Amino acid sequence: MTTKDISDRIIHPSLKTGLKTSVWLLKLTIPVSFGVFLLDYFGVLQIIAGWTEPFFNLMGLSGKAAVVLITSYFVNIYSVIAVMATLDISLREGIILANMCLIAHSLVIETAILRKTGSSPYRMLFLRLIAGFLLAWLLHLLLPSFRESMAVEVVATDPGFMDSFIRWGKDMAITAVKIVILVNLLLILQKALSETGLLKWLEKPFYPLMKLMGLPVTSSFLWIIANVIGLSYGGAVMISQTVEGGLSREEADLVNHHIAISHSQLEDTLLFVAVGMPVAWLMLPRFILAVIVVWGRRGEIRIRHIIKKLQNPDKP
Repeated sequence: MTTKDISDRIIHPSLKTGLKTSVWLLKLTIPVSFGVFLLDYFGVLQIIAGWTEPFFNLMGLSGKAAVVLITSYFVNIYSVIAVMATLDISLREGIILANMCLIAHSLVIETAILRKTGSSPYRMLFLRLIAGFLLAWLLHLLLPSFRESMAVEVVATDPGFMDSFIRWGKDMAITAVKIVILVNLLLILQKALSETGLLKWLEKPFYPLMKLMGLPVTSSFLWIIANVIGLSYGGAVMISQTVEGGLSREEADLVNHHIAISHSQLEDTLLFVAVGMPVAWLMLPRFILAVIVVWGRRGEIRIRHIIKKLQNPDKP
């Protein structure tokens, strides 16, 4: 393959798609992030946390946990870690809360990505919310006691609105640069692997695992991307594969049911490990629940096909 072929067949098409996807992601990310910044600065999140405390107690969580979880619904795990570090939360409570946040975070942006890749946005939203609370309840029953606290000493300061806004702006600028760079690099990588035939060789070792999880083997690369860097940054690859016909709508929906619950097993999980949480309790519960959900979804699809066949016996 010549330099011109690489440019025409790999780089230019990837950059065209990547820039379009980057703009779409930023149009979602910036307004949502700014809205959360305002809610947090003016204390609205704290008020909501007070209302939800009795419900959180059922899962072994204090009312303070609501602040962390509500924050996660709208922004990324980095912000969750920052909020959690300022609260007097036990390690046991932190593990439960971390699993909830790892399942249901950046809901607006990631639900939009899941919608573009073949799933009902309402189904994905409710799936992630319900799965988070279900797993929290199960972990509350199963987890042993931990004496450690996750709090760190933080000096209370009030930097003022303008200083807070400038800090938000700097963080948002860094996030925007990461989105543009990662999205385009991932699309170029995917296109290069596909054009050279290396993609099939990369996916092949994962075929047995994909079958065990109830996922199509052709979704191996997409599954790898989603688990290494997550939905927000890996969304471009997911959208590209579904738009270009690499996966059917039904196959993409099955993958979405898995990665809606278990994704970013590397980057986001390591952020919680870095603050002292055991990795097994962060990775395995979400992975097991995701596999159960996919096989449940396959059963649901099978039952619907049987019912449709019974209702229309003459149709092939």
